[in-house]
Amino acid sequence: MWFRGLTNLSVDAKGRVAVPKDHRDTLEASGVKELAVTASPSGCLNVYSKENWLEMEKKLMSVPNAGSKAVQQLQHLYMGYCEIVQLDGTGRLSLTAPQRKKAGIDRKAMWVGQGDKFEIWDEVTWEEKFGKLDSEEIDLSDLPPELKALSF
Repeated sequence: MWFRGLTNLSVDAKGRVAVPKDHRDTLEASGVKELAVTASPSGCLNVYSKENWLEMEKKLMSVPNAGSKAVQQLQHLYMGYCEIVQLDGTGRLSLTAPQRKKAGIDRKAMWVGQGDKFEIWDEVTWEEKFGKLDSEEIDLSDLPPELKALSF
């Protein structure tokens, strides 16, 4: 499974968002029935297949956190906000009130394909961070050599 693209979403009063149809079809064809939704330090929500999430969760929780405030914070963030959800009969997933509050999501959101996961952003935050971004604004000074060698 590989996901890309942007989709504007409406969030209903119960916190439900419709998974874009092409992504829903890909999930269904891959046998994915459950998704994991959690907060991200980037300010959005991350959405993984349950299977991918369980691998990430195992790695995250196996890191010794004694003395590392950053590890503890990441474990609390990712684990504390994580919910395993199933799509309802109309292809929607439910975002909890704490998840929506953490990501600042109200009525309008952006669904962003990010390879093996999705991100859900508040629409205004997405536009402020990425909507007007052009090549002159991207700081390429710290790109790893693997990306510097790519030609887009």
